[in-house]
Amino acid sequence: MAKETIVIIASLALLGCAGALDPQIDFKPPEYVQQTPSREDEELSNLGSLFGRGDNPLFSDRKAMRVNDIVTVLINERSQSSSSANRQLNRSQESEFAPGAISYAGTSKNGEKVANRVNGAIGFGFKSDSSSQFSGGGTATRTENFITTISARIIKVMQNGNYFIEGRREIMLENEKQIIQISGVVRPDDIMQNNTINSSYIADAKISYRTEGDIQRNAKQGWGTRLIDAISPF
Repeated sequence: MAKETIVIIASLALLGCAGALDPQIDFKPPEYVQQTPSREDEELSNLGSLFGRGDNPLFSDRKAMRVNDIVTVLINERSQSSSSANRQLNRSQESEFAPGAISYAGTSKNGEKVANRVNGAIGFGFKSDSSSQFSGGGTATRTENFITTISARIIKVMQNGNYFIEGRREIMLENEKQIIQISGVVRPDDIMQNNTINSSYIADAKISYRTEGDIQRNAKQGWGTRLIDAISPF
């Protein structure tokens, strides 16, 4: 019995630890990005053209278009949600019971008296009614904004011409480190002439912003408190 108790406690602790872990974003490329073949480097044709793509063409598109080229991502994420709910329940119930009466069809006076006595003895009944009401409602509103700029690198040029990009930036301010990460798939046509792209045009976008330092550690609940909160049924 003691062993079973230890096993149950250990299982609850593991579940609690799993539930108490901080949320994480996996920046591993989507499966289809990994499965899509890379576009092979094409031989530059007509190298003498003014619009060629050599190392120093006279006229060329300065947008990122090869692996390890850099594209600037303008992160402007805004999310707003609002919800409200109202619920009202009414219920009423009524019931009544009365026993049947005995009637005497004879001519004897004594028989009629007996029937009346029996009816008086069993002439009881009851009546009940009940009702219940419930009324509840709630409203929630949430608005979040995240605006910044980060440079990302083309990791892969897929066969259909789309790019898988990935970027990371670390900033140290007053002994607090801010880490911004981004990854996703973009179309070359969505990259503007100044080599920037808005984050809203990134497919399968993953954006992470976190801080590391004394302030973040002090503002964070201890693992014991988070464990209790995770396994508490109340």
